[in-house]
Amino acid sequence: MDLGVEYSRFTVPVFTLNGVIMTVEPSLEDRYGANNYHPLPVVLVRGEGVYVWDNEGRRYLDMMSAYSAVSHGHCNPRLVSVLTHQAQKLAVVSRAFHTDQLGPFLALACELTGMDRALPMNTGTEAVETALKAARKWAYLNKGVADGQAEIIACQGNFHGRSIAIVGLSSEPQYRKGFGPFPAGLKIIPYGDADALAQAITTRTAAFLVEPIQGEGGIVLPPDGYLARCAEICRECRVLLLADEVQTGLGRTGRFLACDHEGVKPDGLILGKALGGGLLPVSLFLARDQLMRVFGPGDHGSTFGGNPLAAAVGLEALKIITEEGLAERSAELGREFLESLRSIRSSLIRDVRGRGLFIGIEIHSERVAARTICERLLDVGILSKETHDTVIRLAPPLTIRADQLQDAVERIRRVFEVLERSVRKVS
Repeated sequence: MDLGVEYSRFTVPVFTLNGVIMTVEPSLEDRYGANNYHPLPVVLVRGEGVYVWDNEGRRYLDMMSAYSAVSHGHCNPRLVSVLTHQAQKLAVVSRAFHTDQLGPFLALACELTGMDRALPMNTGTEAVETALKAARKWAYLNKGVADGQAEIIACQGNFHGRSIAIVGLSSEPQYRKGFGPFPAGLKIIPYGDADALAQAITTRTAAFLVEPIQGEGGIVLPPDGYLARCAEICRECRVLLLADEVQTGLGRTGRFLACDHEGVKPDGLILGKALGGGLLPVSLFLARDQLMRVFGPGDHGSTFGGNPLAAAVGLEALKIITEEGLAERSAELGREFLESLRSIRSSLIRDVRGRGLFIGIEIHSERVAARTICERLLDVGILSKETHDTVIRLAPPLTIRADQLQDAVERIRRVFEVLERSVRKVS
């Protein structure tokens, strides 16, 4: 197979361990790291724009963007400049003091999302936990739910993080096994079924937590009008609508927020990943004023959340998305990319779906493993990752060009053609 990949020569990182010169290699992770990931067999050492290079100098087109965290491209010059400048001035002082960076960051985030207030954290999981705490306290203070009785509803197939409480909301057996007991008051309903939400709500329900498009679940799009109907049900029942846009937000689906596709303004909004510009973990829980006011001094916090370095990078990340029209690029290029991917004819493909540059190729996993496809894509210079053994996730940096996407399509097409022939020979 003609791989068509490019190589460039540069120094491979080395270090000394007990007097022995070591090169960067997977075996060190295997020896000293926890066995909680199964990475593809590649060691990445450098990134620029939509490309990354491995320790042998081979270049890859990144179609993962670190689960949307690198939406701005690797080592975006504007972001690196802001990071460097701020790191030389002031990085972390904790929230015990005011800083000159946090205010402007929160103000722009609220302006762009239409929210009243924002609470900064680090990871998406922390932001989701913040939203759950806010929702429960709101239910006790404003809805009259008896203390300790508040309920949270989420959907089957969700991925909101990996904390104990959030895993308690998961329907994925592997995420739950061995980690119980889980907190009470957690309900799971089918995704995409607004009637199921209406039936699940009780007088104790505080909030409905939902992804506008499920990412880790396999790039699953609900029926048109689903989110708007859920918002209507929540208003009628006095239940908070919490939108988890850690992956779908900030231009990924072709609008600034995925909620914008249906004109929905949630009561609480969760952002992360791309908010850190691919350089730092930065997240936000944004909410309407009444909801956010349940927090008083000492109720909730984070030593690193909202630190000057993160705030400066987050502010610049938001500016780049709007000034460079990354959401609009995602919408236009995503339509073309989706159409091109759907033109690939293969009996191995069950479905191709997505919105913007957030696309999944569902394969017939009984015929070929999704992991196998990702490994073959690696061979032709494309980085991707399977989800749930059935879907190949394609979510490149929003800075990608049309010709680079077309190049990716042709490489993906070749992989499926070769695999198709292999499967036919075996059968």
